[in-house]
Amino acid sequence: MPTAPKLTAAVIFALVAAIAAHLFIPALPEGTQVKLFREISAAIGFLCGWLIMGRMTGRGMVEAINRGLVTSVSILFWCLLVFSIYFMIRKSTRMMYDGPMEAVLGIFEMMLEFGMLLKSPATPVALAAGGVLGGMLTEAASRRWS
Repeated sequence: MPTAPKLTAAVIFALVAAIAAHLFIPALPEGTQVKLFREISAAIGFLCGWLIMGRMTGRGMVEAINRGLVTSVSILFWCLLVFSIYFMIRKSTRMMYDGPMEAVLGIFEMMLEFGMLLKSPATPVALAAGGVLGGMLTEAASRRWS
């Protein structure tokens, strides 16, 4: 059921995901296509905000901050998974895998490769700060409109 805290969480975490994606782009290898990278990341952030953070409101500020951080980590996981699947499909259409099992394992290898690109602190800091701020704002919206 749509509520104000769910909508607030969805919008905030869509913004957090878009900002984190924008900060992640310079860490990508040169020549990587980033056509809809921010938009897809924002959609994943919207869903995670709605489904994870939006359901867990009204339990206090500490729990909201914890849930905001969990939402940010979930956004990171789902973005890594979705984009790794996308690149695996692109590689498999070019016949770069010997079989389906190698392609499935390629997803996790790419997730690790993309995860290694998170060494630059901009994206993790944006996700952590956005998770804390998003949790607090969602809890405030819950107190105000519920």
